Amino acid sequence: MERRESAQERVAELTGRVAAVQAKADDANARRDSAFEQIDGEAATVTKEREVVAGSVPADLLKLYDKLRTQQGGIGAAKLYQRRCEGCRLELNIIELNEIRAAAADKVVRCENCGRILVRTADSGL
Repeated sequence: MERRESAQERVAELTGRVAAVQAKADDANARRDSAFEQIDGEAATVTKEREVVAGSVPADLLKLYDKLRTQQGGIGAAKLYQRRCEGCRLELNIIELNEIRAAAADKVVRCENCGRILVRTADSGL
């Protein structure tokens, strides 16, 4: 009889633990589902914004960008920041920098190391 009562107490204790774990799992699943909904919404918004911007980019440049993006793990263009390609994180040599400096503002320039399109800004170090 004593063993039976002990077993019943243990079953009750374990049942309580299972319920607590299930409640935590349900809460985690609800938070995950909410995060997925938020991410899906943001993805849809960004996709629409990309379509608008892509409409103003010349077709050949967009084709090059998409090709590079596929080859480079999702990043087809990188900022040239303080003489460094932010795509591959390598510093460009002086010859490459001089060529970029001499290039027209509307000319597409690419990183010699990774091949990404370089986006020139005031912080490029040119």
